[in-house]
Amino acid sequence: MSESLFEEVRALATEQRNSASQTMDEMSTEEILNLINGEDALVANAVWVEIPSIARVVDELVERFKLGGRLFYVGAGTSGRMGIVDAAECPPTFGTPPELVQGIIAGGKKAVFQAQEGAEDKPEKGAREMEEVKVIARDMVIGIAASKRTPFVLGALERAYTIGAFTVLLTTNPRETVTYPYLREAICPVVGPEVLMGSTRMKSALAQKMVLTMITTTTMVRLGKVYENMMIDLQLTNRKLEERAKRIVMIATNCDYGRAGRVLEASGGHVKTAIVMQRAKVTADKAREMLHKADGFVKRALSKS
Repeated sequence: MSESLFEEVRALATEQRNSASQTMDEMSTEEILNLINGEDALVANAVWVEIPSIARVVDELVERFKLGGRLFYVGAGTSGRMGIVDAAECPPTFGTPPELVQGIIAGGKKAVFQAQEGAEDKPEKGAREMEEVKVIARDMVIGIAASKRTPFVLGALERAYTIGAFTVLLTTNPRETVTYPYLREAICPVVGPEVLMGSTRMKSALAQKMVLTMITTTTMVRLGKVYENMMIDLQLTNRKLEERAKRIVMIATNCDYGRAGRVLEASGGHVKTAIVMQRAKVTADKAREMLHKADGFVKRALSKS
């Protein structure tokens, strides 16, 4: 059993030795840093190659959100933490409810801060997580596994697929090696061997972070949560965000600082509503009505005023 697992792991693209870093232990500090930076620069192109797959996932997610579906990230170790981070950033950035995008990590919350390495080895635990969060057919589940073989992640994806959810695997191993029948889509940025052999917290994690940010950001743009290139559904949960909100209103409506503060207060602290109020010269209630009729899109609401 151990020998067959050894052979499986040894064959993974993420477990190969990087010829550029084989003398890393003899390099100076700057040489090591230049090496890491040069390898990181390869990641963007690897992600670019996968944009058609990423686009299909985004288009599917937009429709599922419109139907009341949710997005779940499932991972272990570094991959799980990438999902947790992206899920946690959605509510303050886009004003989404915490349940809309959720991160699930093998080993639970404790694993976010301290490695729980054995937690990833049981597929039944991943399947059980899907039942505990009550995944339904309208949901999307994105498994994140640099190695493409993490049992916890695969168990979750297989269970989600049987429920009818849209299942995706994000891995940094080649697409031709991803043959699981319970996947609806795969995203496979091939970043090559890590500078530090097998340390997928490096290029693989960078690719994962890039892809997840692309998925949620593009989805939120498609759902009307962005005006031009500004966040307009951010939550004003601290002083910095309050000031950012005022600046957004000032830029979007060409008003001064004092007016931006007053209209934001009248809108209940909702940037999107404040912009429509100021631009269309309407009350908060009327602005909310206009936005509702425009499916939340500011430009669409203003074009009909």
